[in-house]
Amino acid sequence: MFEMGKFWERFFYFFAFIVQGSSYLNPRAYAIIHRIHHAYSDSEKDPVSPIISKGFFDMINRTAIAFNGIAKGSAEVERKFKGNYPEIIRLDKFADSWPVRIFFGGCYTLLYLLFVPTDAMWMYVFLPIHYFMGPIQTAIVNWCGHKYGYKNHPKQSDHSKNTLPIDVFILGELYQNNHHAHPNSPNFAYRWFEFDLTYQIIKLMHFLKIIRIRRAIWTKHGRKIIPGTILFSLNDVAKV
Repeated sequence: MFEMGKFWERFFYFFAFIVQGSSYLNPRAYAIIHRIHHAYSDSEKDPVSPIISKGFFDMINRTAIAFNGIAKGSAEVERKFKGNYPEIIRLDKFADSWPVRIFFGGCYTLLYLLFVPTDAMWMYVFLPIHYFMGPIQTAIVNWCGHKYGYKNHPKQSDHSKNTLPIDVFILGELYQNNHHAHPNSPNFAYRWFEFDLTYQIIKLMHFLKIIRIRRAIWTKHGRKIIPGTILFSLNDVAKV
């Protein structure tokens, strides 16, 4: 989809650790499970599908088991899903330790203690969302993105859907039908009224030369290549 130099790769890797905090998700495991999901979407081999799960919490449990198995190296992974992702093993092990997760959780709690007024104690109900933000967002995207909404690509064989016409909730991630139809397009929006804020940020970083987009953009008007894009060669695509 896009690439960046080693400096920015490591910068964003560390930045992801800081902003995810207590809910840090191992990038290697996330990349692999995402590839498996697209290859076997909504089939028995899909570890994150709500369609073959018995309910919302069963889907969360299946996802957690698959993710932890990949992260810890105890799960078998097909060779085609491995490689071509950044990895900082020491940082991953550090970020996945309980002391680190508890430290971040304590920081979030301290901020509430310092800034939540005594007459607004009800706001503490939101604390668990901060603790588990990463898995919560993943669960919402996988559940809603394959259960509720409309399709721009009815021939797509899985159950993926676009949950919201204008996705201000998860910044474009809920255009799952668009994403599954064109999985390599950096822009998840497809029709004129759809808006993918994440793509706008990607495009800005592309023009600032922080990253370089390597894939074409797909919309209802067809294939588009934005200025500065250097498309992957056939050899590069085979590697990816």
